[in-house]
Formats: sequence, structure tokens, C-alpha cells
Amino acid sequence: MPTVTTSKRFTIDWKDVFNGLKVAVILPCLTIIYTSIEAGNFQIDWNLVWKTAGLGFIGYIIKNFLKPAEIVVTDVKKDTIDAVKDGAAEVKIHTT
Repeated sequence: MPTVTTSKRFTIDWKDVFNGLKVAVILPCLTIIYTSIEAGNFQIDWNLVWKTAGLGFIGYIIKNFLKPAEIVVTDVKKDTIDAVKDGAAEVKIHTT
């Protein structure tokens, strides 16, 4: 039996916070590398790092807060997926 999970609009969960923190770490690293290459030396501007991390985190959370609702169906047989792709089967959504 397929498992259906939904992501509602205007909600944030712990997965979003965790992924936002990953973005907040990766984005400043890329900023440091880029500015170091541009300047020709490896200097860390911690003020820029914290601002970039904060803005990256906030931006990611806002993006996920505003994204439309999603329905995710897992544990579906490959034959069923192929049939839908080929047009031999349809996917119907019933709301209750």
C-alpha cells in the first residue's frame, strides 16, 4: 500500500529548519571562497559570514513557508510509475 504524505502551505517543520541550517553553513563558505579568490588572499570577514548565514537561513525558511502544498506518494511499484508516464494509467486525487 502506498504511503501518502502531504506538505501543507504556510507551515514549517523540523526538516525545514535543519535544511535551512545547512544552507546557512554552505552559503557563507561559498561567500568566503568567492571573496578570497576575488581579493587574491584568504581573509575571513566574520561580520560578512554571520550576515550571509543569517540571510541564507531566513531566505530558505521563507521559501519553504511560501511553497505550495505537496502530495508525496511513496512505496509505489515501478510498473505503476511507468504506466502513468506512458499514459496507460491516470493519477486521480480525491480530497476528503
